[in-house]
Amino acid sequence: MKRLGEEKGKAMPIMTKIETVDAVNNLPEIIVTAAGKNPFSVMIARGDLAVEARFLRLAELQEEILWICEAAHIPVIWATQVLESMVKSGIPSRSEITDAAMAGRAECVMLNKGDFLIDGIVALDDILNRMQAHQYKKTPRLRALRIARKPQDS
Repeated sequence: MKRLGEEKGKAMPIMTKIETVDAVNNLPEIIVTAAGKNPFSVMIARGDLAVEARFLRLAELQEEILWICEAAHIPVIWATQVLESMVKSGIPSRSEITDAAMAGRAECVMLNKGDFLIDGIVALDDILNRMQAHQYKKTPRLRALRIARKPQDS
């Protein structure tokens, strides 16, 4: 990466995919190590993270990742199955609409490919524009963070 960056005359941007509890636990160190040398962002790989940390902890872990990254001025990509039903079939589920609304707390939202991708982009744009009047990033109160614990510690 260093060689490629030098060939282009600048540092190579890095995006880290956070998909394990260990990655969440080590996120501050990951940010310090990577962001000091390169343009840096974090992708929340919610599908993989939910499998490892259990689904009941996913929302809490997402929240903690968002807070840590905001404090460090690191952009976040909200990924994995956003508007998945809509992109695949043209019809979103109710929970996907709420999930898409919450995705506005990140700097970027990733949609997967599908036959109705354009419809998904239009819907996501509409949802995010409507939500801007209701929230900006992470404005709720910041409670003490409990960096990712193993599911059995919950």
